[in-house]
Amino acid sequence: MDRAFFDLLRDRARRAIAGVADLTPDNKLDEGFDPVTEADRAAERALREAIEAHFPGHGIWGEEYGWSREGANRHWSLDPIDGTRAFICGLPSWAVLVGHLEDGTHVAGMIDLPDLGATYVGIEGETRLNGEITRTSGCRSLAQARIATTDPYLFDAVERSRFERLRDAARLTRFGMDAMAFAKVASGGLDLATDTGLKRHDYDALVAVVRGAGGHVGNWSGGSDLTGGDVIAAASEALYEEAVRALED
Repeated sequence: MDRAFFDLLRDRARRAIAGVADLTPDNKLDEGFDPVTEADRAAERALREAIEAHFPGHGIWGEEYGWSREGANRHWSLDPIDGTRAFICGLPSWAVLVGHLEDGTHVAGMIDLPDLGATYVGIEGETRLNGEITRTSGCRSLAQARIATTDPYLFDAVERSRFERLRDAARLTRFGMDAMAFAKVASGGLDLATDTGLKRHDYDALVAVVRGAGGHVGNWSGGSDLTGGDVIAAASEALYEEAVRALED
């Protein structure tokens, strides 16, 4: 897997999104609001077409169109627009997320932030931001840490109580950045990002990017299984472990 292919995916998704004139969102839910736009769907179609052309035997999971070749030992995980709420509000924190897994291991990932002109690509232990090697801050202490979550109102009551302990122990907390927060951990602007309720397309790209920059990714219980949707990306393993202790229920 080379970086040139991720450049291709970035360019295809950006063009597809820019080519959609009507961004009126549809609602995926009968109750509540979970927006999706034609730009989400167009970007995923463009990503799928590129992957199918170059790697016809690989599986593909995408938020909007589900599985192709489920069970393939190599597969791609796509979130064509992560942060659709931000996207329809004209905010720059939305991202195109692409993860690549081999036998369940996260070997490559891309977080592309089109409005910021920033593309993070992690491949086999090295992360680059617009082609230049990037690293986490290396922060090891929660008392010195800059942390973020997308929206504390997305937590249930127990999760919110646990997060408040983490927030109280941290130096400062910011909200509302979606995948951009995890990207900022990889480039040192933030020290820790966490969310709950994430799906595989939300986190698969983040893992390789953060780990390739020297960070640590795990769940709220101190383990590596992310399928429960509770994810922490930290600038160092020491900071991750301290965050887990703060989150203990």
